[in-house]
Amino acid sequence: GLGIPAEPLFRSSEITMIWTIFIILAVVGLDQWTKILALEQLRPIQTLPIVQDVLHLTYVENRGAAFGMLAEHRWVFMVFSILAILAILVWLWKEKPKSIWLRCAASFIVGGGIGNMIDRIARGFVVDFIDVRCIDFYVFNVADSFVCIGCAMFFVWVLRTEILEKKKKNATSPDDTAKSTDSTAESTKEDEA
Repeated sequence: GLGIPAEPLFRSSEITMIWTIFIILAVVGLDQWTKILALEQLRPIQTLPIVQDVLHLTYVENRGAAFGMLAEHRWVFMVFSILAILAILVWLWKEKPKSIWLRCAASFIVGGGIGNMIDRIARGFVVDFIDVRCIDFYVFNVADSFVCIGCAMFFVWVLRTEILEKKKKNATSPDDTAKSTDSTAESTKEDEA
């Protein structure tokens, strides 16, 4: 009577996809904002020590893949990246995983992948600036960080799922154990006869 629809405006799966898209856009936005700051503020000075010889912000133009690898094969990596991003997006759309952890992991990977893809297409290189000098590591960026965090989250989810499935498989109720013992005893008596 009051014009209020009987069904909710959004179904649960639609809300899930809206949040997933929001997370992806937030990762891309944060990544691109930090890269713009690096272009404007770091390029002229090249490096800015945050903690001397531990953490610096250092401007680097990465023309390769993650951490500067495959610099000579940029187009191969770009095609692979686009296919991987599309595959994850299709998987998210079709499967709509219920696990918030898994959706966040996939969203971080996609957002980071898109962030670096924007650089490759628009600039011809990826802006890197996080320079962890105390471990002599590659210079990287926010997108790389989200891809790595997303992959680690996915790995933890797979590991946790495997452990839980093994526990479930190995856990038997006392009734099952008793039935198993009874059937073993019966088969032994039959073998003896």
